[in-house]
Amino acid sequence: MAEIGLVDVSLRDGNQSLWGATGLRTAHIATIAPALGRAGFRALDYSSSTAMGVSVRTHREDPWALLRLTRAAMPDTLLQFIGTGFRFISWERAHPEVIQLVYTALVRNGMDRFVVLDPTHDMDAARATAAIAKKAGAREVIGALTYTISAVHDDAFYARIATAYADCPDIDRAYIKDPAGILTPDRARTLIPAVQAALQGSGKQLELHSHASLGLSPLTCLVAAELGVPVLQVGCGALGNGTSLPDAEDLVANLRASGHTVDIDDRLLAAVARYFDRLAGAEGLPPGEHRGFDAAFMEHQLAGGVMSTTRRQLAELGMADRFGALMAEIGQVRAELGYPIMVTPFPQMVIGQALANLVSAAASGGGARYDNVPDQVIRYVLGTFGKPTAPVDPWVLGRVLDRPRAAELAAEPEPLDVAALRRRFGERISDEELLLRFGMPGAEVDAMIAAGPAVTHYNPDLVPVLKLLRGLGSRPAARELTVEKPGFRLSLRGRAP
Repeated sequence: MAEIGLVDVSLRDGNQSLWGATGLRTAHIATIAPALGRAGFRALDYSSSTAMGVSVRTHREDPWALLRLTRAAMPDTLLQFIGTGFRFISWERAHPEVIQLVYTALVRNGMDRFVVLDPTHDMDAARATAAIAKKAGAREVIGALTYTISAVHDDAFYARIATAYADCPDIDRAYIKDPAGILTPDRARTLIPAVQAALQGSGKQLELHSHASLGLSPLTCLVAAELGVPVLQVGCGALGNGTSLPDAEDLVANLRASGHTVDIDDRLLAAVARYFDRLAGAEGLPPGEHRGFDAAFMEHQLAGGVMSTTRRQLAELGMADRFGALMAEIGQVRAELGYPIMVTPFPQMVIGQALANLVSAAASGGGARYDNVPDQVIRYVLGTFGKPTAPVDPWVLGRVLDRPRAAELAAEPEPLDVAALRRRFGERISDEELLLRFGMPGAEVDAMIAAGPAVTHYNPDLVPVLKLLRGLGSRPAARELTVEKPGFRLSLRGRAP
């Protein structure tokens, strides 16, 4: 049996999967950071450009300041950033100079571990991003093998990707990333040895990142440990299970019961988990729960957050009863587009096209499939996001590229370099502000700056008190309101002016 290390995903992927990336603010993270940093995790999945954008847009908080604060609170823990290497916050492609500035600023502010995730497994693009991260000063660069099920994504496909990672001097480790939670224990028994064989001799270890969306990953993680995968990724308390990753406490117990060693501080792990549990209760956020198996996921491969958004969009269009038809159309569109992996940004593209096809079919006169094609699908077919894994269906290729909009997008100017961005946004602003203004509307950055420094302390027990204080001023008559928590009782009396 082996010694297993853990990477915690609560702050980034857990928050994104369960709470739409909006649940955690600076105060939440600052309060729990010291315990997280001492619990014994090998690294923390900490941020992404999407998460940084949410900090600004939703919370009016500076993500760079949050990174510096977190680094100070946990100086010895690797903090991980995941990115594609071709964009930052917005969906537009960024100039390589701008991406280099992004990674340089991230390292300067405290990030030291980077996941290279190319959504088409374009190895030239992955190697270029890895080189950018290393040039910026990254301590670790991890190459992602993003798992999916299709006619082309067999074990040999992933072994070829792993071989490319093994041969790349700028990539230190690899991980199997299963965003939809569809990696079964049986498939793991063939996939993992194939990847390990490709990495053999390179000294590069393998990690497993598998979501619990179908309830498979707790068992798949045990198989991975049995097969010699030394690092598994988990979530804590309310930020584990469900569409997040397996619960850390449960997995640690099961690993130890299977004879493995896990060097984690159980007391601090429990403290972290209970903190997230209390936070979820205080803020009204849904905790991750054990999920049952749903065979339909194997076909559409949509993560839980994407699924809920899709249901809402159908309801808004008055087509809630067409959910089954949309799921079938998603599977067909994905095959026609060359089996893109359902990881950002491809789910949005595939769903958008499937929805457009469904709306066209429902329109008066019965429109044809691909009558309407979103710009991002056109860009995908043009190769803006890399070469599709399998060829695009010739009929679809013609339908997409024969329209005038395709010619317009093919002639889009090259993205602006850093010098051009400085001329646009100002020569004297910091690199960090420049990058936020590049990726976001200026008004959102202005609002963040006007809001001032973020609050850095949070006590979940006081949230009901604060809610009552806010409510007292709007009540029409004097009344007494009481909050009772274990250990104290607080009564408040107020009268509307």
